[in-house]
Formats: sequence, structure tokens, C-alpha cells
Amino acid sequence: MVAVRNIVLLLLSITVVAPIVLYTDRLGTFEPPSDKQEFVEDVTTHAFSAADSRHLNLLPQETSTTVKEPVRVVYTEEDSINRRNFPRGLQLVKSREHLSARVLSTTDEDQTKKENPIKLVTGGIRQGNQVGGSLEKGDGTGENVNGEVAIDVDGNDGKLARSTSLSTQDPQIKEQPTEPSSKAKQKGSRLSETNKHNDQTPSDYRVKQLKDQLIQAKVFLSLPVVKSNPHLTRELRLRVKDVSRTLGDASKDSELPRNANERIKAMEQTLMKGKQAQDDCAAVVKKLRAMLHSTEEQLHVLKKQTLFLTQLTAKTLPKGLHCLPLRLTTEYHNMNSSEQEFPNQENLEEPQLYHYAIFSDNILATAVVVNSTVTNAKDASKHVFHIVTDRLNYAAMRMWFLVNPPGKATIQVQNIEDFTWLNSSYSPVLKQLGSQSMIDYYFKAHRATSDSNLKFRNPKYLSILNHLRFYLPEIFPKLNKVLFLDDDIVVQKDLTDLWSIDLKGNVNGAVETCGESFHRFDRYLNFSHPLIAKNFDPHACGWAYGMNIFDLVEWKRQNITEVYHNWQNLNRDRQLWKLGTLPPGLITFWKRTFPLNRSWHVLGLGYNPNVDHKDIEQSAVVHYNGNMKPWLEISIPKFRSYWTKYVDYNHLYLRECNINP
Repeated sequence: MVAVRNIVLLLLSITVVAPIVLYTDRLGTFEPPSDKQEFVEDVTTHAFSAADSRHLNLLPQETSTTVKEPVRVVYTEEDSINRRNFPRGLQLVKSREHLSARVLSTTDEDQTKKENPIKLVTGGIRQGNQVGGSLEKGDGTGENVNGEVAIDVDGNDGKLARSTSLSTQDPQIKEQPTEPSSKAKQKGSRLSETNKHNDQTPSDYRVKQLKDQLIQAKVFLSLPVVKSNPHLTRELRLRVKDVSRTLGDASKDSELPRNANERIKAMEQTLMKGKQAQDDCAAVVKKLRAMLHSTEEQLHVLKKQTLFLTQLTAKTLPKGLHCLPLRLTTEYHNMNSSEQEFPNQENLEEPQLYHYAIFSDNILATAVVVNSTVTNAKDASKHVFHIVTDRLNYAAMRMWFLVNPPGKATIQVQNIEDFTWLNSSYSPVLKQLGSQSMIDYYFKAHRATSDSNLKFRNPKYLSILNHLRFYLPEIFPKLNKVLFLDDDIVVQKDLTDLWSIDLKGNVNGAVETCGESFHRFDRYLNFSHPLIAKNFDPHACGWAYGMNIFDLVEWKRQNITEVYHNWQNLNRDRQLWKLGTLPPGLITFWKRTFPLNRSWHVLGLGYNPNVDHKDIEQSAVVHYNGNMKPWLEISIPKFRSYWTKYVDYNHLYLRECNINP
């Protein structure tokens, strides 16, 4: 019995102790498994050899017999990434289930140095086969591991993030739960901003693409290698016609026809054939330079034509403004003589009132000046408007203000032909305007095309109305001060304070315009002439005609009209300055001009679209100096409303002459 008992105990001890010894030999030391090591212990029951290493989703594999756990999970993101921004060829078939995205980093520093995970991934992509948008990579056994790989390019740092789907063929492999870190959240926000930026394509992206394709096609058609290929030449010409027809006058993608994308793709294929046929880069560069030079020449010609046409338009009287004086003249001569007189004529020579001088042959423009001044005046009854026009428009101008009296203000309309004292024997400018050299300058065609200063050919310089501003004391002998207004201005505030400004012994009060270099004396006067260089400063500030307060008492005392006549006689051959009234005005009132505050007068609305809106709103007078007058179609649209607000387009005469805003 004792022997049997010993045998039973021996067998029991063997069955109990043997598994413990065997387990200890395998693991070396035993530690109770933690939650974090549970995944590792399940995986370590499967041995992996270096010879039979199956890559999981292109990730670098360790060659040891045990698989180490992932040290760090960067972020988890559902498969909601906008794959439109992924590089072509990496857009894969969308998985039926949401995928967990993670980046695994190995704990083996030596392994990291030897094998860059990004290089392994990109290398695997190059070696893999892309079929129907899915990526397959063969392993050593010839089997495929299917997965979904998405590479995002971060616009800020250029780093790559891999989105993988691990195969769960072995039921013992468990998925590790992940939580996004703060760094991953920041990266995700940068990624979404990049996607939004990429979605905001320019509105003319395809239009520019079509234009670029046309240029490339024209370059290929001009090269000898392509010309020797009839089939390619025909195809290129056909594509050029199609693209040109598709492009048309479109300036935005929304204006293109529906087949624009098809035309773009067709042209791309044809251009690819052209690139394959042409391998001489030097010839292409030479052709592009020739095209650039030709385009610059065409641009230069078009600029000259634009300048000429703009000047021509500025000289041309619109049909409506031609109709208006004819209609008014007819009505004026049908009136009785007793009805042709203006009221309050006793105010015309009253020096205590506020007197304005307007010299113009444009009825509608003059009406806006008067209407805007009266509308903004505190007491219209104290304002007197002296209008001087030519014989052709005299009756029409009187008729307009008889039918449309400016409230309580006083109106006087005079005919320049009645100024018998103003003749060629008295005025040098009248004598010069009638000379043969002046006629040749204005009316000979070959001179018109060769002269770069086309603006000086405007007929207004031939009109004595334009030079009448130098004869204010002769026109108003009983007045002390007169405010001169051009017919292309609009008054926005009450101007009565101008009469109380102390000009400090000066004759002219004006706003200086030397903020820019072209408003200084050297812009208008010929300083290469010794007479000009000796008497004037080329950097002196210019000033603006258009709203000027003149002290007629000082004018007479300093004999300003005689100063003007002397300089006009010296400029009979136009060597001191070109035509116009500002250059002789700068000379005549040299050191006799008092600078007014800039808020009184803002200029540039007839040529400069960048005039500050705040300056316009704060200014007492806005001036449409330049060719783009507010009554012309070429006017600057955003400035027209300041002028049109003082025109009643429902007026009978305006409707009959088809004058519209």
C-alpha cells in the first residue's frame, strides 16, 4: 500500500509541477497581466519568423518573434475626410464601415533609423498595383492584404498622415481603443481649413485655363516640327476653333457653356501630342518671346487709340444735349418780349450780395451748378448768378432759366458777342486763336496723329469763353469779389463763407493741388525755356481752376489783366506752354494766390476713380475735371450720382430730347 501511495503522489507531483516549470522556462519571469498588456499577450501566442513576415497594410514590421505594442496613438478620425483633395491615384474605394485612423510609431530607435515609415508607405505605393481605385500590395507568399490608404498633405508643415484599416483575420487580435490628443485636434483643424481653401477656386479658373490652352496651341502651330505633321496640325486647328467658340466673351466660369469641361479635356489630349512631337525647348522659348513682343506692340497701339477716342468722345456733344438747345431756342423765340426778362435785376450790381461767374455753352451743366448752389445755400435770395454764353446758346440758356427759375436767387444771362470791347486788338489770345498757325494746329490731320498732347486739341481751348476768366473786372466793373465756378462742378455746401476769407492782399483764392508731382509748375510750363526757368520755380505748388474767389479790387490795383496780356504775347509761338488756361493762370497769379482749405474743393472725379469717398462727402465743391464728364457715357459710374441728383429727368424738355440718367 505504501508503494502504491508513493507512486500516486509522484504522478500527482509531476502533473502539477511540470506545467509550472515549462511555463516559467518559456516566459522567464511571470508578471500578472495588466489591461495595457492584454493585447500583447494575445498576440505573443503566435510566433512570427523573419522569413515569413506578412506586412499589415504596408506598415513596417518587426523581425523579432514577438510583436511589441504600439507606443503612441496620435489621433482617431472617422472616414469623413474630404477625399477630393487627395492626390490623384490615392483616392481609394470607400469602405463600408467607418475606419479607425492611427499612426503607429515603433519603440526600436535603431529600427526607426534604418527604415522610415513614410518611405516604406510611399515605396509600397509605387510597387503596388492600383486596380479600380483600390490599393493591393503583394507579400512574400503571393497573397494580397487589402486595405485603404489615404495620404493627406497638410498645407502648413507638409507632413503626411496615414489612414489604415487593419485586417482582423485573426480573432485574437483586438482593436486598441484610442483617444485624440490636443496636437491631433490642432492638425485636424488645420486640415479642414486647407480643404476649405482648396474648395474656394477662382470664379475665372476655367476661363484662364482655356486662354492658356489657346496660347499653347498657337505656339505649337507655329513650330516647324508640328507643321510637318498634317494630322496633328488639323487636330490643333480644330481644337483652337472649339475652344475659341467655347470661350467667346466669357470673363467668368459661370458664363461658359456646359461643354466647357469636355473642350478642356479634348484640348489637353491634343496638347499632349504636341508636347511629344516637339522637344526643342529653345524654339518654344523663342516663339513665346516673339508673341510677347507682338502683344506689347499691340497694347501700345491700343493705348494710343483709346486715348484718341477718349479725347474725341470728350469733344463730342451727345445727341440729347444737341437737341436741348434747339428745343429751347424755338420756345424762346415764340415768347413775347415781356416774358423774356428775369426778375430781381436790381441785384446784379449790388456788391453786398454773393456773386457767381459761370462761363459756359452747356445748358444742362450750367443748370446743375446753379441748382446745387441754390439748394445748399442758407439764404438763396442773396445769391446772384452771372452766366455768359455764346450767341448760339444764348436764347436757349435764357429760356431754360425762365422756365426753371432757381428759387429766390437772381439770374443774369449774357451774350459774349455783346462784349464789344473784347476784340483781337485788345486781347492777344483772340488774335492768336484766329492765326493760320493755330488753324493748322487744330485742323490738319497729320498733326493730330503725331502730337502726343491730344488733350490740348479740345475745341474748348478755341473758345473765348474759356479765356473770359481773365477779364472779370471788365465784365463786373462795380463788384468787389466774384466766385468763379466751372460748369463741371457740383456744390454740396453753403459757400457764403468764401466771401469773408481774408486773402491777405492776394488776388486769387484757390485750393492747392501739389499733393502729386504732376500738379506742380513743371508739369504745365516749359522750364527748358530760359524765360520760364528764370522767373518760376518748377517745384512750386499748382492750384485748381474751377472754384476761385477773386478780389477784383486787388486785381485792378495790381493790373493783373495786363500781366496776362504780356505773357500771352510772349507765348505767341506756344514755346512757353501749350494751349489752355491753367498754365497762363499759374503765371499770371504767381505769388498772388492764397491757398484755401482743401475741404472747399476736391478734384479728379472726371479722370480718377480712386478719389476718396470721405473727401467727396466732406468737400463743399466736387469737380469733374478730366474727360469723363458726368453728362457723358464715359463718365465714372460711381461718381455720377453726385451730379444727377440735381437733374430732373422727368422734365418735359429732357424727356423730349431723350436725356436719361
